[in-house]
Order: sequence, then C-alpha cells, then structure tokens
Amino acid sequence: MSFHSLKLIDPLLQTLSALGYDKPTPVQQQSIPAVLAGRDLMAAAQTGTGKTAGFALPLLQRLTMEGQAAPQSVRCLVLAPTRELAEQVYESFRKYGSKLPLRSAVAYGGVAIEPQVTKLRKGLDVLVATPGRLLDLHRQGAVGFQQLQTLVLDEADRMLDLGFAQDLDALFAALPPQRQTLLFSATFPEAIRALAGKLLSDPVTVQASPVNAAAKTVRQLVYTTDKKSKPELFLHLLRAQRWGQVLVFAKTRKGVEQLVGLLKAQGASADSIHGDKPQPARLRALERFKAHEVQVLVATDVAARGLDIHALPLVVNFDLPTVAEDYVHRIGRTGRAGAEGNAVSIVCADEVELLRAIETLTRQVLPREEIAGFEADHRVPSTGAGPAGTKAAAPRGAKAVSQEVSRDPRGIFGAPAAQTKGAKRDKAAAPAQDKARGAGRQQGPVGPGVTAGPGGAKQRGPGTPGGTGPAAGLPKGAVFVTAGRGAKSAAKVAAKSAAKAMARGGRSPGGRSGKR
Repeated sequence: MSFHSLKLIDPLLQTLSALGYDKPTPVQQQSIPAVLAGRDLMAAAQTGTGKTAGFALPLLQRLTMEGQAAPQSVRCLVLAPTRELAEQVYESFRKYGSKLPLRSAVAYGGVAIEPQVTKLRKGLDVLVATPGRLLDLHRQGAVGFQQLQTLVLDEADRMLDLGFAQDLDALFAALPPQRQTLLFSATFPEAIRALAGKLLSDPVTVQASPVNAAAKTVRQLVYTTDKKSKPELFLHLLRAQRWGQVLVFAKTRKGVEQLVGLLKAQGASADSIHGDKPQPARLRALERFKAHEVQVLVATDVAARGLDIHALPLVVNFDLPTVAEDYVHRIGRTGRAGAEGNAVSIVCADEVELLRAIETLTRQVLPREEIAGFEADHRVPSTGAGPAGTKAAAPRGAKAVSQEVSRDPRGIFGAPAAQTKGAKRDKAAAPAQDKARGAGRQQGPVGPGVTAGPGGAKQRGPGTPGGTGPAAGLPKGAVFVTAGRGAKSAAKVAAKSAAKAMARGGRSPGGRSGKR
C-alpha cells in the first residue's frame, strides 16, 4: 500500500516523498482513512511506528479543505503530557504541512506566555499544548473553542499519571460536545479505556501491535546488583562494553543530577533533562545529545515520551519506573521505525515488585545477568511473572541468558564474554570464584527451605530433615542468615564453629554459630 492509495492530497504526497516516506506503517494504514472520514478513533501502537503521522496527515488535509480559523480560535487541538512531546508533535505538523496554507503553534509552561497569546490572536488551525498551559490561556480569554473540530489526546495515560485529571475535566467541559476525538498511545491501561468510553462516540479501534508490548526489535536485558553498587556498575558497563550514545532514565531529579555529576567526575560527557530545568536548558541538552556532543543523557520520565532520536542504540533504566507502562515508553526511544535497539535495566532487590509489574504487563520474563565483582548480596528473587506456561527467570544462570551468550561469543552488546557471568560459567573455576567473593557465602533462595551455597551447591535450611551444611545442626528457634545483611559474617562464624567442633572430636557446634 502507498500513501497515494490513502487518497491524500498532492501537497502532502509531495512532502512525504521529499522526506523519503515510501509507504505507510500499519497504524497509518488503519488510522488515516478513519480520520479522513471524521470518525472518532482509539489507536494503540508501539512507539516509533508513526502514530503522529497517523493523525497529523489526515487532519492537515481536512483543515486545508474546510475553511480558516477565526481570531482567537482553534480548529484542531492536540494535547500532550510533556513539553518535549508537545514540541515534537508541533514540529511534525509543521514538517508535514510545509506546503499548506495553515497556521500552527505550540503552548506549554516553563516559558513566557505572552508570545503564545500573540500567536493565538490571529487564530490557529492547529494548536499543540500541554493541559496546564492551555487552561491558563483559556482562563485569560486568549483562546476560544467555538470553532474546534477535532481533539487529539496523545499519550493520555501519561497525562493522568502526571496529575492532569482535573485540568482535563475543566478543558473537556469548555469544548464543544460535537467534535471528532482521537486517542493515540502505545499503552492503554484500564483508566484510559474508561476515559475513552466517556469521550468517544462509536469509535474505530486500531490495534496495530499487541497491547502494552515492547517492540520486537529491542533486545532487553537485566543486570542484577545491590542498590549501592548501581553507579559503579553503570560506569563499569559504560567502559567495558564500550557503550556509545546512551539515554539513561533515573527515578528522581536528584538522582539524575547525582549520576550526571558522577559521570562528569569520571571524564564522561553527560547532560540532564528533568522538571526542575528551564525549558530552554532541556531543549539545549536534547539538541546536544542528538548532535553527539554529549555521550550520556540522563533524564526522568519527563523524557520517556516525545524524544525522537534517530538511530539511538541504547536505553538504560538506572532505576525502574514506578508505573509499568512507562517501561514500554522508555525503551521505545530505541528500536524505532524498524531499527534494532538495546534496553538494559540495572535492578536491585528493592525493585522486584516493579520488575514483576513490568514482566506481567509485557507478558515476558526478562533475561538476567550478573557481572563478576558486582554480584548482589541482597538477591533479586524470581518474579514468577510472564505469560501462562512461561518459567520465570532464575536470579542467576537463567537459560535465556546462557542461550544469548552462546549465540554471541563476544558477549552482550559487544563486550567480551568473559566480562559476564551466567549459566555458562566454568564449573571448574566456580569454587575459586566463590572463595574469592568470601568463603561460606550463601547465595540466596532456590526453593522452600533450600539455599544455594558456594558454587551453587544446595543446602537445607534450619529445621529441614536431612539438612547438611552449617545450618543443619541449629536447634529449634535459632536464626541462620542465608542472604542479605550479615550473611557473610554469619557464614564465617558457622565455619569457625564447625572447625572448632572437629578439633574437639566432631561435636556439633550447636545453634550459637547462627545467632545475630
């Protein structure tokens, strides 16, 4: 199918040809005819599949064929959750409509409102805005909606996550009830489906990809470690795996700046994007990153949507997002438009519930790896998530990882295979490796009442019939620490007690070795 077969007008076809767009993507094939026909629409598709063109192209055509905007009026309104996404959508409208006699503008907070008021005085065919700034403009009388024909909600789920619910309610009350409404997003949680039921009238539903699915072109991997070791592990991966351009997501603004400071102290070029930075500074950081003047861009979820970076090779989740859907949007910054990409998550035990939510949402178990020297004292347990019949990944040595390593002899993302440690670890070297990490260290849960000892050997826990190892002789009620804080010291005490008992003639050390 070609764009010409979608009955787009010549100026749009000429622009698409000049941009090198040969044929529409699946979401565009399904959305453009419905929008041209004036239907309400709810479209779900993975990030990077051309959702913006799916509504921008047909809306530009309809606006061109159906009159002009009156002063201080808007004919098409696009709401976006973040300044970055609003700017990107506005640029798309400008690019696609470069040969059309239409006026468009963008409005968001963090910048002066007066220039936005000035542009609205003449009337606009297309206004792209964030909800808060649009409500301010409406309350000041700078914009009216009497001419509004179409409302587009882009990434509506994120708008609700950011607390725009009251602003949206106020805006919806001011809009004319007779209008076309379009909802586009990569994820549609139940809250958004409920909202769609209130806003849409007999909508066309477009499902161009599995609901809440990550792009198949993105290879995903989890590195497990302790929370305190995350910064050091990230620096190690950056160097050892020779990462080039990297977009990193952290949970908080403070965390973003701390990581940027650490990177700069180590000689890496880094910049940041978060809500505390003025909009010009955010845009400048993004432009420097796109121009490869900065190697690492660290951001909060304000950048999870709306960043369209050409051929971005890698996204790193330094912290997992608190909302599982944001994981899909984060890693959607890579692997766009059919290109291949990589997504790495550095996960600690505190984040196991967040990981479980992500794996449940995406219906897959993410492969795990550990890096020698950064093993977690507080193990990240299996989530038990994923589709029915899928075995969850084990904390270490997961089959999915061992298969990946065997297919790629140079290691994940081009690093030498010797830098990673998974199921393919040399069994002969295992005892020496474990001894180097601390004799007697217990490796965490394997099953009910069972812990993995040095080298992966299983030992029965306290109170388990037939138990062996330092915990076997514990009396009822004694505590033996097998993982977490104090595990190493408890294991060492147990080993010393056992040695003393052997010297006394093999007597049991009793329960004293395990007490804290």
